[in-house]
Amino acid sequence: MPPVRRSLVRVLPLLLSALLAGCGAPAPRDAAERDIRDAVADWSRTPPAQLAGIPLEGWAYEVSAVRRDGARATARAELRYRLTGYDAAAAASAREVRLTREDGRWRVAGDRAAPGARPQLWDQGPVAAVRGAHALVLGVGQDAATLSAIAAEADRAVPAASAAWPGPWAGRAVVLVPGSLDRMAELLGRPAAEYRGMGAVTTGRVGAAPAPADRVVVNPEGWAELSPAGRGVILTHEVTHVATRAATTATTPLWLSEGFADWAAYRGTAATPEQAAPALARAVRRGEVPGAPPRAEDFAFGGDPEALARAYEGSWLLCRLIAQKWGEPALVELYERAGRQPLPTALRDALGVDEADLTRAWQQAVRSELR
Repeated sequence: MPPVRRSLVRVLPLLLSALLAGCGAPAPRDAAERDIRDAVADWSRTPPAQLAGIPLEGWAYEVSAVRRDGARATARAELRYRLTGYDAAAAASAREVRLTREDGRWRVAGDRAAPGARPQLWDQGPVAAVRGAHALVLGVGQDAATLSAIAAEADRAVPAASAAWPGPWAGRAVVLVPGSLDRMAELLGRPAAEYRGMGAVTTGRVGAAPAPADRVVVNPEGWAELSPAGRGVILTHEVTHVATRAATTATTPLWLSEGFADWAAYRGTAATPEQAAPALARAVRRGEVPGAPPRAEDFAFGGDPEALARAYEGSWLLCRLIAQKWGEPALVELYERAGRQPLPTALRDALGVDEADLTRAWQQAVRSELR
């Protein structure tokens, strides 16, 4: 019998015994742990003061582990909550609750994001809220005028996204406005350099499953540098990502998801191709017409900003071409199909062309629009 197999045979009875021994009731908790869990439950019935005035429901901490060290303790917990009227399912956040024992009782001293977990907006300070007709804007360290202006822009962005995307979606958005670029990066769990110069990004899982955490996160520094028209384009682009989330999957090409969002954002504006695609126009004037639609790696942040701009602009022109040549319903159908079919199949079924045909038509449009 081979050595590995022999070892497996010796271990199996021991493993089986251990499994059988663990099939009974869970190990009982001692009185101190029960008291700690009860203290967390009592404390968590009321949201923190930083969230006063925020529409919340289902606010609850579920403790998964307790660690004691004398008169101090730490509870690992999952916070679950909904923003009333905006979240289709509960949002979740891994938290670490700190407790101290005073006068024979355990009391919560505070909580924070668990190690490795992203902080929540209220971890950065008191949250102010502005509610619009289609959006809820939550900000930290921002004046009321700024938050109101962003809410007004979001109220224009949501109908614009709905006009471009006729598929089902909530028709509302939650916008987070942290106090700085660094604070934005904390919320997203990425280096600040990746978001420098950007106006906003969208968070949330793609796919049809309920996803409560669709949030548009504004970079206040990048936002301040945008023109009023630029702010409208950026926010409509990000809200369109929220609208199309359920139809977007890992098979959806980035040129299609990003190009569609830009197409929706520019759809109701008077921007010309030269104005909307300046980086690509410069490349075309140098005789550099792209040989193929942008690849996924072309959208990576932190590299050449001109190359990144060309990727977005080329994607927009490609979606614009599809909408003009085959019709807006065909573009929407392509998006829906590309989330569940290979791209060649989706192109054939939605447009009746293959990738080579589409690429040639796009290159011709790039030359004619940006020469």
